[in-house]
Amino acid sequence: MSETVLVAGAGGFIGGSLIADLRAQGTTNIRAVDIKPMDRWYRRFDDVDNRQMDLKIDSNCIEACDGVGQVYQLAADMGGMGFIENNKTDCMLNVLITTRMLMAAVEKGVDRFLFASSACVYNVEKQKGHEAILLKEEDAYPAMPEDGYGWEKLFSERMCRHFREDHGITTRVVRYHNVYGPHGTWDGGREKAPAAICRKVIAALETGDHTIEIWGDGKQTRTFMFIDDCVRGTQMIMHSDIEEPINLGSDEQVHISGLVDIIEQIAGVTLERSYDLSAPKGVNARSSDNTMIREQLGWAPDTPLRRGLEQTFHWIHDQYRARQSGQNVVQ
Repeated sequence: MSETVLVAGAGGFIGGSLIADLRAQGTTNIRAVDIKPMDRWYRRFDDVDNRQMDLKIDSNCIEACDGVGQVYQLAADMGGMGFIENNKTDCMLNVLITTRMLMAAVEKGVDRFLFASSACVYNVEKQKGHEAILLKEEDAYPAMPEDGYGWEKLFSERMCRHFREDHGITTRVVRYHNVYGPHGTWDGGREKAPAAICRKVIAALETGDHTIEIWGDGKQTRTFMFIDDCVRGTQMIMHSDIEEPINLGSDEQVHISGLVDIIEQIAGVTLERSYDLSAPKGVNARSSDNTMIREQLGWAPDTPLRRGLEQTFHWIHDQYRARQSGQNVVQ
């Protein structure tokens, strides 16, 4: 590929993994941008044009998009449910990044622009029961997304639509459902459930304190998509003809207590559980309906949860031990 590919949010979990895959395919012209200092990026490659830039600033967006053919707009201030529920202002301010990146992309003649949205756009009224209904793309309306983060994502989806209609830029919108895997956040308050539970189980093994605290009652239903499926699906959607927002997620459902069961089995331990009913837990149930992606792409995320969790657990275990030995690891 001769044209430059821009990955915004390159220091994050999905961004770093996407760049690794692009490189493996032979893409040589990659620009990687993130607000974090480069020593805090999860993955960084010396043969990539790495830049530390705040994409809430207009001039930085214009510089980032200069000479670029494709933009993967993954940049956002975000994290797991604990972060989302307690930092609604920061989540809403992400709209500045996507708006200014779209404006810069039009000014610089970018061909394709993919926006990373979220399953948090879905109407919360449809997610109150403990048994997850399969959320179809149309279920985002009438609009009642999760407060803060969900509203910003839904607004930015509409922004992409109107930039496509009014300015002719090709935009794609992908709704991620709970991405997990190695090379991502696993401690510090921004981690999501699979990584958090892996870390807690590992801590129990390492310290000998065989207890674990679970946020909520453990009955929340979710689907979790392995990072390899996420990266593959993201690129397929970028290069597709799909103009409307589309789900990208596994449809293998699991209760949070069941997620703990699997990770305990991987670790070979049984822990005493306590449940923090006051902790952030999100909606009661959420699951991806993959009808559209199967119809449009003939594919859907299919990595079994157990297999993905095994890889994730062993990677976090290595990171945990490295930190305990005094090494500086990105968490």
